[in-house]
Amino acid sequence: MTEPNDAHVAVDYKCRFEFQAGWVDLTLAEATRSAAVALATERANSLNPLHLDIEKKQIINSMVDRALRLSEDEPVMAAAYYSENGIGLAEFRLDSYGEEDVARPTPAEVQPQLLGWSFAEVAGEPDTEYLDLVAGPAVRVRTVIKTRRLLGLGRRLHQSVKYAVFPPGFHTLAVVTVTWQAMDQTDFLTQLVDELLESLRIVLVDADGNEISQSTSQK
Repeated sequence: MTEPNDAHVAVDYKCRFEFQAGWVDLTLAEATRSAAVALATERANSLNPLHLDIEKKQIINSMVDRALRLSEDEPVMAAAYYSENGIGLAEFRLDSYGEEDVARPTPAEVQPQLLGWSFAEVAGEPDTEYLDLVAGPAVRVRTVIKTRRLLGLGRRLHQSVKYAVFPPGFHTLAVVTVTWQAMDQTDFLTQLVDELLESLRIVLVDADGNEISQSTSQK
């Protein structure tokens, strides 16, 4: 996410979200099982045991699997939403795309790319919106996707919401992908995701990673 500012000093930006209660950070510094187990154990130990409907070991295993799967292709950030009783409902990824000296595509040009999946296919008509978030212009695509079951026997339906956000003054864009299988929770989870993206702020940092600005609209 690196760009030069007006003074030609190398800067980078990071995405800051106000995650609601229930989101668990599953970002791995290194995508190994041992790292995932350590992270999942720490996260599971922070849950209230009085509210859990399943054993903590099951929750840890769930978090390990999610952390490893979400860490594929090295996302900027990975997380999952867990209900108060310990059930994992949704998965979150933040990725960054762009190249220096290459013009950033427009939201309209990016929209078809948000329908591409390496492990699934779109089912039904996508719902597309063009928005102006505090963090910058954005395109939001909500759709149902079908993934292949184990051994290719049948299909599994998921809900998906993707946001491509275009921070002003940069060549890169940030893409948030959230998926879930709990169709009965779709209204709740969709609202949760939309509120999360409304909270997104772009924070500039210097070449050493130190924050240099709170601005969401300036270089």
